[in-house]
Amino acid sequence: MTTIDEHKKKINEHLEQIEDAIKAGIENRPVTIGFHCSACAIQFLELYLHVTNKIPIGKVIKHDWFKKPQLKQKKDPLIERKLSIKFLKKEEIYELIYNLEEDRNILMYGKPLEKQIKNMIDNFLKLKEIFKELFENEKFEI
Repeated sequence: MTTIDEHKKKINEHLEQIEDAIKAGIENRPVTIGFHCSACAIQFLELYLHVTNKIPIGKVIKHDWFKKPQLKQKKDPLIERKLSIKFLKKEEIYELIYNLEEDRNILMYGKPLEKQIKNMIDNFLKLKEIFKELFENEKFEI
C-alpha cells in the first residue's frame, strides 16, 4: 500500500532521475527518461486522486491502462473501464499520459529520435504543471 508520503518520495526520486538524465544528455539516457516520466506521471495521478479522496489509499493505477483509444473505438478506453471517476482536468491529464505511454515504449524498447525524447519531456513537463496547479488548489505540497 502506497501512502501519501511514499508517493511524495517516489515522485521526488523520479524527478531527480529525469533531471540527471537531462543533464547527462537526453540522447544518452532515453530509457531513463521514458521510464521515469511514465512512472512519475502515474505517481502524480495516484497522489492527486488520494488527496482528493477519489480513490482509497492502496488503490494502484497501472501505466498500461493508458493505451490510447482508437477513433471509433466501441469500448470505453481501458482506463475508464478500470477507473471510472471524474476529476478536474481529467481529459487533459489523460491525453498527456496517453502520449507519454506511446513515447515510453519507443524510448524504452526502440531506437528513439531526439525529437521523440524531447516530446516525452515536453509532455511530462506540461503534466507536471497541471498537477502543480491542482495540488496548489488543494493546498497540498509535494
